[in-house]
Amino acid sequence: QLQLVESGGGLVQPGGSLRLSCTASGLALGVRAIGWFRQAPGKDREGVSCISRSGVRTKYVDSVKGRFTISRDDAKKTLYLQMNSLKPEDTAIYYCAAAPPSPSRDCSAAVSQYDHWGQGTQVTVSS
Repeated sequence: QLQLVESGGGLVQPGGSLRLSCTASGLALGVRAIGWFRQAPGKDREGVSCISRSGVRTKYVDSVKGRFTISRDDAKKTLYLQMNSLKPEDTAIYYCAAAPPSPSRDCSAAVSQYDHWGQGTQVTVSS
């Protein structure tokens, strides 16, 4: 069983930065696309960013383009999300997730495409 554990969340002022990490254990991570999702109170979970199994292909939701950067280090079994220029509307619980093993060179930001999830880490952007 693949287990994912997020860390790095916290309280930050608008304009600040945070780096989220997601460490995997159990099954291999390198054969899967992985992604970051978030869920704000009263809202549906949305895809923030994803990265293909090779790390070549990345996608971002429009609201974070140019501010967030996703990366992966399969040797460390870790996924990262560097978040810069944070805004109050980025406040949410952030989750990492892994898709089923696939030869695809692409990734998807759709919640339905992922079958392993972490427990989430809270990010609060407020002055």
